[in-house]
Amino acid sequence: MPATVTAMHAAKATELIASRIRRRALQMACAARFGHPGGDLSAADILAVLYGRILKFDAARPDDPGRDRFVLSKGHASAAFYAALAEAGFLAVGELGSFGQPMSRLSGHPSCISVPGVETSTGALGHGLPVAVGMALAAKYDGASWRVFVLTGDGELQEGSNWEAAMFASHAALDNLTVVVDRNRLQQGAGTEDTNRLESLDEKWRAFGWSTRRIDGHDHSQLAAAFEDLPFAAGRPSCIIADTVKGKGVSFMEGRAEWHHRVPTAAELAVALEELEGATT
Repeated sequence: MPATVTAMHAAKATELIASRIRRRALQMACAARFGHPGGDLSAADILAVLYGRILKFDAARPDDPGRDRFVLSKGHASAAFYAALAEAGFLAVGELGSFGQPMSRLSGHPSCISVPGVETSTGALGHGLPVAVGMALAAKYDGASWRVFVLTGDGELQEGSNWEAAMFASHAALDNLTVVVDRNRLQQGAGTEDTNRLESLDEKWRAFGWSTRRIDGHDHSQLAAAFEDLPFAAGRPSCIIADTVKGKGVSFMEGRAEWHHRVPTAAELAVALEELEGATT
């Protein structure tokens, strides 16, 4: 089979995964009456390609020492993360319905203590990348071949801890480390550029010594091509700035700041699920 046909089939498969992640994340937020659906939807394609095509792992052995490590630094997008873990086999799909319920291990922010496949507990923004730098450094010390991937929010990059970690990662030549920035340009209450301007974001990462690419974060072929070309430069950590849309896939959510943390009503959920279902048929 020609490589182009194989790539098209792979992209279609991960697009279906992303659609299920979106639908399940919205259902989880609606049932729990809390969540961050806008960021869940903007990150769904990134998660689908990573878990459906790129990351090396064995869901039956979540502590396999040879696994790739993934850190969801934007821990508030937990519903999409749990849905991706279910797609990968770390969780039963039926457990997703317990999201946010009393005594459920699927809390509002992911916990590495209770949820298989979660490498470190996140939620307080600006912590995921520093932890991931430590993981990547440990792999270098051990001569291990596994890689570390981090998904950050763009508003999260207003936290100075990220830039301290970025500076050290370059100094330590951590070319086994990749940061993906979910660049949806919205944070709680306003746009990122109105709150604390980030652009030119790719130039900032390059200034810190990272090899950087900017892509469409909803294009599965672009995502896969970037991931498959890692590291972008030997001896340098890689940054993928994924331009995305907050609330992607649901017309009344797209590009609207209030959906950072607002959850849909039952009627809104029905409309959203119909739109998402229609987009994959």
